[in-house]
Amino acid sequence: MAILRSSMVGTKPTLVWVCLITMTFPRRRMNGSIVLFGPPGAGKGTQATRIVDLTSKPQVSTGDMLRQAVSLGSELGLAAKVFMEAGELVPDEVIIGLIAERLKGNDASGGVLFDGYPRTIAQAEELASIAEVSAVISIEVPDQSIIERIVGRRMDPETGAIYHTKFNPAPESISGRLIQRKDDNESTVRTRLSAYHEQTSPLAGWYENQGLLIRINGDQSIEDVGDEIISHLSS
Repeated sequence: MAILRSSMVGTKPTLVWVCLITMTFPRRRMNGSIVLFGPPGAGKGTQATRIVDLTSKPQVSTGDMLRQAVSLGSELGLAAKVFMEAGELVPDEVIIGLIAERLKGNDASGGVLFDGYPRTIAQAEELASIAEVSAVISIEVPDQSIIERIVGRRMDPETGAIYHTKFNPAPESISGRLIQRKDDNESTVRTRLSAYHEQTSPLAGWYENQGLLIRINGDQSIEDVGDEIISHLSS
């Protein structure tokens, strides 16, 4: 919508167009929570930040919730602490309890962005019982591209900066001191991918059957992945 406004510059009237642009999103996509998932190394963290900026929905990470609950000494936090200290997975019922508490927050009234949860169909079914999910974004990247991304990563131990042997080479002046993190090897990455395909990939079909799935080509630049997500959420 444009509004025509007149003003005076010197002695001559000047017409100034003031354009009011409002981006609106379909209610179907934006009236509830959003789930974001993808394989390790798909760039979920980067895109989660962009989605939060776009939608103003708070990002919810089960890891962050667990650490906060344990720190506060809440009933659920103490229950989780027993499993965490034993090196065991925290049961789904404890996670769902933490999510239910988080959804009571004032900032969650319009839904949240679930980052990395659910990971299984059983978790998705539990989540559906306490939260309205209006969109599910699956960032999809071929295994070989994931392996190339992760195995090629290098870290500067002095600054913590991350480089890549192919996509973001370090300056020659520091390249000699870069290290490869222990888990950034092909064997470990393949194991993680295998677990992802077995446990999490089936979520795509489950959510697709509900008409909620948005498949994103993650094998492109960070900017293009973000633009594709925005395009889907705003179409």
